[in-house]
Amino acid sequence: MFVYEIAIAHRDELIREAAEYRQVRLAKARVGRRAFSLKKASERPVRETRSRFTPAA
Repeated sequence: MFVYEIAIAHRDELIREAAEYRQVRLAKARVGRRAFSLKKASERPVRETRSRFTPAA
């Protein structure tokens, strides 16, 4: 019975570790996507915004 309890405890620990690993990967992916989108937005060409706000001749 003791070996069985150790096996169950080990299995539960592995499941917890896997859940933590998945959460960390998801968080890193979200941060990466957010950073990429912010970088992409900040690197927009200047011409695009200037042409929108220039007065018509």
